[in-house]
Amino acid sequence: MLFICIGINYTAKAQQLPQYSQYMLNDFVINPAIAGKSKSYWDCRSNNRYQWKGITDAPRTYILSAHGPFKNRKMGIGGTLYSDIVGPTRRVGFNMSYSYHLKINSEYNLNLGLSAGALQYSVDGHKLTLHDNDDLILVTQYKSAITPELGAGAYFYSKKLFVSLSVPQFLEAKIRMDGLEYTDKSRLRPHLYTMAGYTFDIGEDYQVEPSFLVKYVAPAPVKVDLSVRAIYKKQLWLGVSYRTNDAISAMLGYMHKNWLMIGYSYDYTTTNLRNYSTGTHEIVLGLRFTPPKEKAIKTE
Repeated sequence: MLFICIGINYTAKAQQLPQYSQYMLNDFVINPAIAGKSKSYWDCRSNNRYQWKGITDAPRTYILSAHGPFKNRKMGIGGTLYSDIVGPTRRVGFNMSYSYHLKINSEYNLNLGLSAGALQYSVDGHKLTLHDNDDLILVTQYKSAITPELGAGAYFYSKKLFVSLSVPQFLEAKIRMDGLEYTDKSRLRPHLYTMAGYTFDIGEDYQVEPSFLVKYVAPAPVKVDLSVRAIYKKQLWLGVSYRTNDAISAMLGYMHKNWLMIGYSYDYTTTNLRNYSTGTHEIVLGLRFTPPKEKAIKTE
């Protein structure tokens, strides 16, 4: 029943989208407006999150994303593939993103973005033990539905500051499964994400980057992630994060020669689930691909 309450959150109208401790390392999956922000290379990232280790059928999330600029660097495109498994439920889907870049002045920029895709939401009824065997709402077989997904976002940034606002699933598409009666509660719910951060230079080699992420979907409580990273020569970092009513995270990562990145985080659960779980592990891998012309310029 725990995972029915947490996992099948479409009918409960709770948060439907997965969460990440290292949101600052792959912010593109949160906001489509970030597509092509670098203006000089393609960025590929892989998120792998294993939540509440030690609990059977605990949430697992896998994401592969890539984005980069157009030749004129005034626009960006990208895409995301994902699989989110929670107990008997599974979300598998993809999104394509487009962003338009506006240069406000020599320091500040504003990107506007849209995303569109589709997801398959499925429930494996064989993994459910029903209290009432005559309950037709919870099935005893595999059921799935495919539904469209739309999102939008805005991203304001400079070399040190970023402010992000995004609304995934704003379409509120219906989820209809064959053989089950449709109710108005069976919909994708719009989520509101607000994210911001600032990088402070501490001498020539060190930087400190505080940031936050606020997540809201009605009528679930607001979730807030407060994070800070200490960065050495833009290559090595250590960080901590606190998520309200959920967990405390420790983070570390390394960027090799500005093209290969790896980040790891461990979440210590602050709720009663800590009595049954050894924590949450999250790994982020990244690759940057510079166009041939850019490589030639850098080597000259």
